[in-house]
Amino acid sequence: MNKEFQLNDQVAVVTGARGKLGPVWVEALLDAGAHVAALDLPGTLPSSGFKALESRFGERLKCYDCDITNRESISSASSSLVNDFGEATILVNNAGVDQPPDSDGSRSVIHDLSIDQIRHMVEVNFLGTLQVIQIIGSKMVPLGTGSIINIGSVYASVSPDQRFYDHLSGNLPFLKSPAYGASKAGVVNLTKYFATLWGSKGVRVNTLSPGGVLGEQDTQFKEKYTSRVPLGRMAQTDDLKGPLIFLASRASAYVTGHDLAVDGGFTSW
Repeated sequence: MNKEFQLNDQVAVVTGARGKLGPVWVEALLDAGAHVAALDLPGTLPSSGFKALESRFGERLKCYDCDITNRESISSASSSLVNDFGEATILVNNAGVDQPPDSDGSRSVIHDLSIDQIRHMVEVNFLGTLQVIQIIGSKMVPLGTGSIINIGSVYASVSPDQRFYDHLSGNLPFLKSPAYGASKAGVVNLTKYFATLWGSKGVRVNTLSPGGVLGEQDTQFKEKYTSRVPLGRMAQTDDLKGPLIFLASRASAYVTGHDLAVDGGFTSW
């Protein structure tokens, strides 16, 4: 049974590979045996953890500049990675933007919320994911095999609890943007669209929706969030790796169009 989870010699693409969760997906795929093409914006600096992966896995991990809001940039990255590795059979659409609650400067009340901020979030999270599927994911169709994993969010299915943030200081209360959850909900529906469109071609498409991942959040936020989770804690990065490999591998050969919530039960209340 363990062989069903192996990704030996497969080619995987991860967008937003140098971001918060990007290295988590990259490491999981490399540990399972895949070669990984790591895509991210030009000039994005790798974390120490990502550098460690480069040192550990050598030529099995290669980085490519890619702006997922620019079709030419995606096409260029796709051509380069195919020349280096061959056609991809795994695609992890991880690149996205959120709204960190650590800056007072960009706060606004709901009726003054900048349409430019909303447009940018939709352009990256939804339209960017769509374009990567069009350009890279579509190449799986003639191969007759492939797994596309779109990274969603629990906020695709439930509304943010604004009380998580009401302790934060600032002239205006922090407001979690409606655009984040809406854009991720769009990604979930996009998953279903391509799952039905390409299912007969052997290409599976699923969403992996993490709950809150433990990081540098302030103590009050952690306490509030954890009290809302049936398992009583925030996610550790290792909690996300198994579900990703399940969706990427033959172990989930009969799973497509699914939104897999990895949230400790957060959305069960």
